[in-house]
Amino acid sequence: MLHWLKHYRRAMLPGDISAGVVVAMMMIPQGMAYALVAGLPPVAGIYASIVPPVLYALFGTSSTQSVGPMAIISLMTASTLAPLAAAGSPLYATLAAQLALLSGLVLLACGLLRIGFMANFFSRPVMSGFTIGSAIVIALGQVPALLGARFPAFHLPSALLGGVSLLLLLLARSHLAPLLRRCGLRPTVADIGSKLAPMVVVLGATALVPALGLEALGVRTTGAVPAGLPLLNVATSSAHWQALLQPALLIGFMVFLISMSGAQTLALKRAEKLHSDRELIGLGAANLGSALTGGFPVTGSISRSAVNFAAGANSQLASLITASLLALALVAPTGWLALLPLPTLAATIIVAVLAMFDTSTLRTAWRYDRADAAALLATAGGVLALGVEAGVVVGVALSMGALIWRASRPHIAVLGRIPGTEHFRNIERYSAETAPGLLLLRVDAGLFFGNAEAVNERVEDEIAARPDTRHLVLVLSAVNAIDTSALFALGELNAMLRTRGIGLHLSEVKGPVMDRLKHSALLGALNGRLFLSTAMAWDELSADRLRPA
Repeated sequence: MLHWLKHYRRAMLPGDISAGVVVAMMMIPQGMAYALVAGLPPVAGIYASIVPPVLYALFGTSSTQSVGPMAIISLMTASTLAPLAAAGSPLYATLAAQLALLSGLVLLACGLLRIGFMANFFSRPVMSGFTIGSAIVIALGQVPALLGARFPAFHLPSALLGGVSLLLLLLARSHLAPLLRRCGLRPTVADIGSKLAPMVVVLGATALVPALGLEALGVRTTGAVPAGLPLLNVATSSAHWQALLQPALLIGFMVFLISMSGAQTLALKRAEKLHSDRELIGLGAANLGSALTGGFPVTGSISRSAVNFAAGANSQLASLITASLLALALVAPTGWLALLPLPTLAATIIVAVLAMFDTSTLRTAWRYDRADAAALLATAGGVLALGVEAGVVVGVALSMGALIWRASRPHIAVLGRIPGTEHFRNIERYSAETAPGLLLLRVDAGLFFGNAEAVNERVEDEIAARPDTRHLVLVLSAVNAIDTSALFALGELNAMLRTRGIGLHLSEVKGPVMDRLKHSALLGALNGRLFLSTAMAWDELSADRLRPA
């Protein structure tokens, strides 16, 4: 916070004020709705939107990140706590805060130990599959509230109110911004106006409840919302620490991934630099703040951050203004919040998660890498069939399995020289010349225990296809590391080639690899020579001036 305050200028204030007001208007219905997704009273969503952004502003590095409740994290909270306590019970609320506490501690520890890189094990296809699966689960989970009863039954007044709210929100999402632009508003203002449609719909539906006597007709509302700011609360359940630890680790990583994906996109637009370790600390502090004020796990919201950016946020002061306005909303009379109809809140959730149902990554992966596409589909299917945590584990396991499978079968190219040059290329892709008795093989991966045997088998196959081979050159320009197992495999290959009268030569060995090879016996026992370049090996060996040892 000291950094951005030091560079704060008066000209930045109008943008921060406008962004703070807009996001506050967006947060009231959204926070309450996401609290319902988490299985908590609606007011918990507002509690989780006050202290967390303040603490993030103290430690975080993104000027436009909007921290608070978010659909996916709310779903993960609900799936974690459902087996442990009844939704809405005092124990459930305690466990939600305890989960936020553990997630915050995980994030803080990762930030202080600078191990944010571990989040890289969640590939983009896995994240996309998780998002798609979660969007479907959240949307289906809101159908009973939208209809006022479990499908296929429905409560007519609730279904009408929910259906109309859903239709209005869908129309606003697709048509309101272009309509406002045609009315003369600037594109940025029009886009912000369309984002505030949920607030307008919620206010309109709330006004209809007393006007039409909808509660008497059986339409459910949020009920009484306690007035006043949340109190500090450090209550925990000693019997549930172990049960919450593993989900907290996963939620912590997901909080970081979701937050960074949105913040990085916005930071690039302003040429800002984010510090991942400080982001971890900021998000960890935000979750600790949520835990102490009756909230649940929170993260940076991609949609709200985008609105914050579009509304003119210049610094973290915009988030402080949002938090202050939300606090004022709780200090002021809250009777009107009790009249928010649940069918309309359900409609806002469904429309919000529809934006998460993005198949562009699936289409790209299907064309580019079917293994990644399979991991995406497996993750989405795992979330639907097995639950949130199991779905993520399935996706990560498949991604890592695909990575290991590819690494265990490295691409190996037979090289030839482009006539008249010193360039060597794959003879299957280029019209390149070869020399009798000389075989050039380029290994396009690091050599380790998982692929050493496959490399040796490929070498034997190529030699068997070229019985006149007298010199084999392994071109190691793409090899960044050779582990101990691969070192022994190269030694065995060298010994085998010696018995067959074939020289084994190495070319273009990288410096770090050579540094380690110098501490081994391979170079001394090598049945051939080391060459600085493949061209030098070609010049020497194609003339057959060397003989195998």
